[in-house]
Amino acid sequence: MSAIITAGIDIGSGCVKGVLFRVDGDKQEWLAKFTSRIRNRDPFQLAQEGFDDMLKEAGITASDVAYVASTGDAENLKFSTGHFYSMTTHGRGAIFLDPEARSVLDIGALNGRAIKVDEGGKVLSYKMTSQCASGSGQFLENIARYLGIAQDEIGTLSTKADNPEKVSSICAVLAETDVINMVSRGITASNILKGIHVSMAVRLAKLLKSIGANDGVVLMTGGLALDAGLLAALNEAAEQEKVNLVAKNHPDSIYAGAIGAALWGAFRHEKLARLGQAA
Repeated sequence: MSAIITAGIDIGSGCVKGVLFRVDGDKQEWLAKFTSRIRNRDPFQLAQEGFDDMLKEAGITASDVAYVASTGDAENLKFSTGHFYSMTTHGRGAIFLDPEARSVLDIGALNGRAIKVDEGGKVLSYKMTSQCASGSGQFLENIARYLGIAQDEIGTLSTKADNPEKVSSICAVLAETDVINMVSRGITASNILKGIHVSMAVRLAKLLKSIGANDGVVLMTGGLALDAGLLAALNEAAEQEKVNLVAKNHPDSIYAGAIGAALWGAFRHEKLARLGQAA
């Protein structure tokens, strides 16, 4: 089978991500990538613009792309060849980024999801958090705005905490009320954020346990993957829950879904080609 070029487009609640790969058997070469915050804009238009930018960066045309795989909320993307469920794409993308990963925590703008995978990225089991849980990217963004700090400062400030303030509510609205009360009591932003991270991490560690992910590397993906405070709290929570898990992230963790889509797209294209059905 000759080398082919595939694309993966992942539309989430807060961002649109895309990647472009050249795949030749077991060899995968990353050609281009893009990410765009949605911010009340049309995600499908952002996907098209990002795709066009990737083609330009790679010096190719749309006709050179054998398969455009969509995932997340991109099922109705007009220029996609096929769609893959996000749990399968995050699983495959995680293995590409860290071959040692055997579970994935995809923490996005609205909810979180624990996924157990095998060495090939095949999903073995998964479970999602409650839709209203105070463990989402949107919740943390709201808290950061209330505290008057930039979103990219959250992780660093959390790691500087010296006396974390406990946040017990799983309801985002009630948790935000707790934070308002903490501020009025003079609790520092670092201790508030660390308390939130600890609360989130304990629930996420229990979520991993519930799907049988009790040991090995868990790779964080999604919008909160690079939050250093959440990563630290998750490793602390794993120890507390007595599970032999090591939480990690990767500089390209936010692209995991798009990566998985592109690689599964290459697999599907090759399978169809064998059956004589590929375009």
